[in-house]
Amino acid sequence: MKISRNWLQNYFEAPLPSAEQLADALTFHAFEIESVEKVGSDDVLDVKVTPNRGHDCLSHRGIAAELSAILEIPLNAERDPLAKLPDLSQKTDAVKVLIDDTNLCKRFTAAYITGITVGPSPEWLVEALHAVGQKTINNVVDATNLVMFNTGQPLHAFDARRLTQKDGYFLHVRSAKSGEKMLGLDDKQYALTPSTLLIADGHTKEAVSIAGIKGGKPTGIDETTVDVILEAANWDGPMIRKTSQALKLRTDASDRFQQIISPELCAYGLRQTVDLVAAIAGGELHGFVDEYPAPQERKTVSVSLEKINKVLGTNLDASEVESVFRKLALTYRNKNGEYAIDVPFQRLDLNPPAGGPEDLIEEVGRIVGYEKVPATPLPPFSKKPEINAHFYAAERVREDFVSKGYSEVYTSVFAEKGERAVLNKVGGERPYLRTTLVDGLREALERNARSRDLLGLKEVKLFEIGTVWKGGKELTMVGSADSSGMKEALLQAMAAERYDDLPISQTERYQPFSKYPFIVRDISMWVPDTSNSFTEVISLFAAHSQGLLRHVELFDQFKKEGRVSYAFRLVLQSFEKTLTDEEANAVMDRVQKELAAKGFEIR
Repeated sequence: MKISRNWLQNYFEAPLPSAEQLADALTFHAFEIESVEKVGSDDVLDVKVTPNRGHDCLSHRGIAAELSAILEIPLNAERDPLAKLPDLSQKTDAVKVLIDDTNLCKRFTAAYITGITVGPSPEWLVEALHAVGQKTINNVVDATNLVMFNTGQPLHAFDARRLTQKDGYFLHVRSAKSGEKMLGLDDKQYALTPSTLLIADGHTKEAVSIAGIKGGKPTGIDETTVDVILEAANWDGPMIRKTSQALKLRTDASDRFQQIISPELCAYGLRQTVDLVAAIAGGELHGFVDEYPAPQERKTVSVSLEKINKVLGTNLDASEVESVFRKLALTYRNKNGEYAIDVPFQRLDLNPPAGGPEDLIEEVGRIVGYEKVPATPLPPFSKKPEINAHFYAAERVREDFVSKGYSEVYTSVFAEKGERAVLNKVGGERPYLRTTLVDGLREALERNARSRDLLGLKEVKLFEIGTVWKGGKELTMVGSADSSGMKEALLQAMAAERYDDLPISQTERYQPFSKYPFIVRDISMWVPDTSNSFTEVISLFAAHSQGLLRHVELFDQFKKEGRVSYAFRLVLQSFEKTLTDEEANAVMDRVQKELAAKGFEIR
């Protein structure tokens, strides 16, 4: 999520440190920073908000609160949109709302405003949205977007005159009907299913918005709009995620709803949007609608000072812990070292049953700073490790094969034929579970044999330890494949007193294979029988192959009359494209010319 430093500064009286210092503070105490970039006179941080904090930190206000706690810089209460309860007391009968399933829509708030003037947004609003990568549309739509990026509450604006008015407007939150369609604001036609939740014009039954994801084109805001209905609702996160995936439609709003946000946030977002629209588009507010059948329950989480120190391995005193709670705006009561914390409505990550004492301990640890937690060595393990007979047998078999030059492979457990059909098939070609390892090993051997020259192997030898389903049983088998054929046997469990002490791998680095085909060329030559002739030839190959040489194999050598005959196999391959014969021949021509220039005779 892109966060503007200039935008953050609005939350503080004191000047903020540089963007780089903000990035460091967040990295070490809260979230990873993907990048920091310059946008005009602003610095923009790309913050990787973790899923457990999507409830409250997919917003500038959420990040500002984090920085306030980390840097010990107080938020300016006058500029904090969550500092005081929003006033939705002015009611209107001009808009009615019906929610079919309040488990999928826990709260629906709306405001009816008439007489607005739609036009370009003021420059400050354009700059704010541009900084976070958003295009401006018009002052009303931009206001809803600004509030979403500010508070984390998505909103939508309907052109009221494009809705049907029969003794007032009627918005119906319902599931879509089979075959129902809606033209979105992006000019795409969306086919809806009964699993799609939408907002409909209750009078005409027509879909006007895909709930929490995309508004409909027919009721969109443009320069002819005069009256608007602003909507701020709370939608079920899993439902939004499934609908977004089914429609292949991901929006800034769906990103926030699928993380699950507090229904309390609706009122804060709506009130701020109403005030902003009044300031930049004018109009008259007729009042609010607030359908909130089951208000969010405020919860308390308890943790003791003793447990905090025990889990963190620290020796923090009460004043240090209480300082953290105050920085995070966590209201607490301390009774004999037992803290009862009143969880803020937006901090769903701390709410039971998802949250609990351990989450409060984590809050203390990260704000204090994990670098201040002393390192404590683990105590010695008092018991002997239990030996798993099957695992031990697999390790012994694996080491034996590797010592004989075999490479381990893992082949697919799915097969064209078998005894057990798969209920949820991965593709239609192999709908059964395998009864043998042989088929997969045969296919793997054929494929790897083609790369024998690239791998520098005289013979490809493979083995696999895997599960088969045969005779009504699930069995672990050991299979091998080499030039002598295919073999398969049941893995026999092995009892052991202890695991073997195996040597540590001496491998220093790994390098990737190219996905493009390779070309093989052979070359033979006479060279002087001197100690450095072989090294000189190899160096020449590497120097004049234009980085295409992947492997060199000496496959023939003999001496005669003071000279040595070498025959090499060169493997050429590109990491960027498929080589042509002409390109390979050009490499060989350069190599031969260099060999001749050295006085070596090509055979």
